[in-house]
Amino acid sequence: MSGEKKLAIFCSASYDIDPEYNTAAAEFTRRACAKGYVIVSGGTVKGTMGVVADAVRDCGGTHIGILPRFMEEFTYPALSSLVWTDTMSERKERMREGTSAVVALPGGIGTLDELVETLTLAKLGKYDGRIFALNIGGFYDKFIELLDYYVSTGMLDQNSRNLISFPTTVGELDELI
Repeated sequence: MSGEKKLAIFCSASYDIDPEYNTAAAEFTRRACAKGYVIVSGGTVKGTMGVVADAVRDCGGTHIGILPRFMEEFTYPALSSLVWTDTMSERKERMREGTSAVVALPGGIGTLDELVETLTLAKLGKYDGRIFALNIGGFYDKFIELLDYYVSTGMLDQNSRNLISFPTTVGELDELI
């Protein structure tokens, strides 16, 4: 699949979230597929990951799922391809591999881990894709405040802070990718 533009989506595995987040996830995924992006995700049926997978399937897109072997029971059945990993760390690395961007949708601690690690790698020059966190409904406001606090205390330089964008609507995110 070399030569194709790939986009990693980090998102929630929870079912107990605001439906607005899943609506936005499906809409964004459809728009990314329409732009020809190969979607790389966690590849499970759970929560927003399942919503993303359904949207890719429904629009006829290409979907690469990256799963650690211990999550096999949650594998989405209609992936275009599936990559097995042994650890969550390897999963994150493989999800970013060859992508031109990562998009974090509203998600839990796993999504935050993926987002922070990607930002750290970009700061260190080890990831050159663009980084977005969809701040729908102000979901990422507290994280934005934390990053800005880090800048104000000298713990993070402004150039590194600027490596991540926080669009507030699917339309804005669509324009940026």
